[in-house]
Amino acid sequence: MIEKIIGGAYLVDGKTVVTEEAALAGMGIHTTKEEARDHTMAWSILSSHNTAKPTEDNGLLKIKFDAMASHDITYVGIIQTARASGLTEFPLPYVLTNCHNSLCAVGGTINEDDHVFGLSAAKKYGGNFVPAHLAVIHSYMREMMSGCGKMILGSDSHTRYGALGTMAIGEGGPELVKQLCKRTYDITRPKVVGVYLTGKPGHGVGPQDVALALIGATFKDGFVKNCVLEFVGDGIANLPIEFRNGIDVMTTETTCLSSIWVTDEETHRYFAVHGREDAYKKLQPGKVAYYDRMVILDLSKVEPMIALPFHPSNVYTIRELNANAKDILHTVECSAAEQLEAPNLTFKLTDKITADGRVLVDQGVIAGCAGGTYDNLAIAANILADGNTGCDAFQLSVYPASQPVNLALVRSGASEKLLSAGATIRTAFCGPCFGAGDVPANGGLSIRHSTRNFPNREGSKPTNGQIASVALMDARSIAATARNGGVLTSAAEMEYCETIPEYKFDGSIYQKRCYFGWGKPDTDAPLKFGPNIADWPKMQPLTDDLLLRVASVITDPVTTTDELIPSGETSSYRSNPLKLAEFALSRKDPAYVSRAKEVKALETMRLDHTEPEILEDIYRVIRSIAGKEALDAAKTGIGTLVYANKPGDGSAREQAASCQKVLGGWANIAVEYATKRYRSNLINWGMLPFIFADSEMANALPFAVGDWIFIPDIRKAVAEKEDSICAYTVKPDGTKTAFQLKLGDLTDDERQIILDGCLINYYNHAE
Repeated sequence: MIEKIIGGAYLVDGKTVVTEEAALAGMGIHTTKEEARDHTMAWSILSSHNTAKPTEDNGLLKIKFDAMASHDITYVGIIQTARASGLTEFPLPYVLTNCHNSLCAVGGTINEDDHVFGLSAAKKYGGNFVPAHLAVIHSYMREMMSGCGKMILGSDSHTRYGALGTMAIGEGGPELVKQLCKRTYDITRPKVVGVYLTGKPGHGVGPQDVALALIGATFKDGFVKNCVLEFVGDGIANLPIEFRNGIDVMTTETTCLSSIWVTDEETHRYFAVHGREDAYKKLQPGKVAYYDRMVILDLSKVEPMIALPFHPSNVYTIRELNANAKDILHTVECSAAEQLEAPNLTFKLTDKITADGRVLVDQGVIAGCAGGTYDNLAIAANILADGNTGCDAFQLSVYPASQPVNLALVRSGASEKLLSAGATIRTAFCGPCFGAGDVPANGGLSIRHSTRNFPNREGSKPTNGQIASVALMDARSIAATARNGGVLTSAAEMEYCETIPEYKFDGSIYQKRCYFGWGKPDTDAPLKFGPNIADWPKMQPLTDDLLLRVASVITDPVTTTDELIPSGETSSYRSNPLKLAEFALSRKDPAYVSRAKEVKALETMRLDHTEPEILEDIYRVIRSIAGKEALDAAKTGIGTLVYANKPGDGSAREQAASCQKVLGGWANIAVEYATKRYRSNLINWGMLPFIFADSEMANALPFAVGDWIFIPDIRKAVAEKEDSICAYTVKPDGTKTAFQLKLGDLTDDERQIILDGCLINYYNHAE
C-alpha cells in the first residue's frame, strides 16, 4: 500500500519517479539535485515569500505570509502580546474565528468576554471577525482566504490548505505576533518529501482512511518530521477536492511542517463554486523535481482504517481489528497502562467485545475541519438513509464545519436523512477535537472523524480515575457503524449510493453576519476587556548563571502538548496566564504546579532581596560544587525545568510553554523535540530548549525530580553560540554529577529573545 524511499527521488514530468541518477541520464536528462530541488512547488512558493537576501543570516528563509488566522483560545493572548510589543494595526489580513470556546459553557461570562474582546480588536486594529457557530477556523479559511500560491499562518496546528494550492503552517501564537510586528518567520530551508498518489480509492474508503494509512507509515520513524509534503501523481485526479482536503488537514499528525498539492480543474471548480475563481492558478512541479524523500501510496489498496487509542498513528484496518479484536485490544490496554501511569485507573477495551467477537462502541462523532465537510456528511446521510442508529447506548452526533455547509445539507435533503436516522446535528464547533463536546462516559469508546485521539483530549482525567477512549475513523465507516447499532462496521461491508447532490455554496451567511475590517482600523476604538483577560506578568532577562530545580520528569516516548497543558475545560482560562498555569501538567504530573510555585517563591525572594538566609543555604551548596567562590545572587536566576524524552507532539498552543514560564520555568531538557512548533514556543517565551549532548543519557538520567541543576555562564554560552554547555546536578545528599547539554541551532534573533527573557522583552529591548 505504501512504499517509502529514504534516499531521495526525482520526479520527471510529474509522472515518473526515478531514484538513480544513471537512469535519469538514460532518459537524456542532465541535472543536479541542487538544481532539481528548486523545481518543487514548495520551493516556488517559499522563495516567492522569502524576504531575505541570498547572503543574509546564513541562508535562513525570512517568510512574510499573505494572511493569518486564530481562534478564540489563541487570539486574546496573541493580541495581548502584540499590544505589549507595539502593535498599532494589523499589517496583513488577520481572521479571528470563534469555534473553540463557542459553547460558553463553563467559567461564567469569561468565554463570551473573549468574543467581545476579539470583535473590539478587529475593529481597532483592522481585522475580520467570524462570530461563534458560523464556521470552524479551517473551513472558513479554505472557503474565504485560501488561494493558489499563497502562504497562510495560523495559531492552530491543523492549519493546512495544501490541497487548495496554499502552503499553510500552524504555529504557536508568538510566531503570529512576529508577523503582526512586521517581522518574519525565520526557518532554514525545509526538506521536501514527495507523496506520490496513484490508483483510486475503493468502495467505503474515505479521506480519513488514506490519512491514517499515511500517518501510520510515517509518524513513528519521523520520516517527514518538519518537512513539506508535496502531493503529486496520477491518483490525485481520482479524488474530489474535499477528499483531498480531508487527507491534507491530517498531515499535521505526521509532524510535517506544511503541505502543497498539484492543482487542477477540480481545484479550479472549488474556487469557482465559492465565488473566488481568481484565486486559482495551476501549480505543478517543474519538468524535473528532486525530493529529499518519497512516499508512494496506492489509493486502490487502502482499506477502511481505525486509529486506536491513544494516537492517530496507532492504526489497523477495521477488517483486521474485527478479525483479531481480543489480541489487538489487549495490546492497546497494555500500552495504555504504561502511558497513563495512573495506578488508581482501570482501563479496559476488551470489555467492548460482544459474544460473537465484534466490537461494540458507545458513540460516534463526525466533526470539525477533518470530518465536517459537505461530502463526508452527505455520504454519511446516504449510508443512514432509511436506517436508524438504534435505541440503545450508541449515539451519533454530526457537526457541519460551517453554516454554508449546514445550509447546503438542509437544501440537499441530507440533513433530513441524518435526523430521521437518529443523528443529532450541532453547529460549527471544534469541541469534539479537544474534549469540550460530546465527552464520552467513563470507560466509553467513541469513534470519531476528527483530528486526534490523545488520552486527555476527550475529557478524560486519568489521575482522577476517569478515562474514555477515542478511535479515529472515516465518516463512512462511522455511519455504517451507526446503522449497525454501534457494532464496529467497515463501510466497505455496506452497500450505499456514493453519488451526492452537487454542493452549492451560499456565502451570504458570512456577508450578513461577519465583521470585515481588514484595511479599515479604527485606532480610537476601545478594546473591551472582561475580568478574566489579563496582561502577561513581567518576565526577567536571562541571568549570567541559572539554578534550576527539576520540577517534572516525563519518560514516555512522546509527550503531547495536551499533557503539558490540558485542553477541554482549561480553554476557558486561556486569556489569563496565571489562572491557566494552575492547570499545567495537571493530568500528567499533578504535583508539578506546587513544586514550581515553591521554587518561584525563592526567585521572588531573590528579586526582592528578602529572606537571604534561605537563599544562602542554597548558594552554599552550589559554590561547593561549581567552583564559584562568590556566587552573585543578582546574576543567578532561580527557577524550574521540565524533562521529557520527546515533548511537544500535537497542538500548536503556545500555553504548553508559557504556563511553565509564568510559573518560573527557565528550560526544558529533551532528547529531541517532537515538533518545531513546541520548540519555537519555548524560545519565544524565553525558555532554553536544551537537548542532551549524548542522547544515551536518557537511559540513565543524571537527575530526578527535586534535584537542583546549576548551569554556570549560561548567558555567555547563549550569546557566544557555544556548542556544548556544562551543567551540574546537585542531589539532596550533596552528591554532584556533571553532564553536557546543547541548544541546537538558534538564529541570532532567537538567541536574543532568550537573552531578553521573552518575545515581548525582545521587542521592547529593540525599541
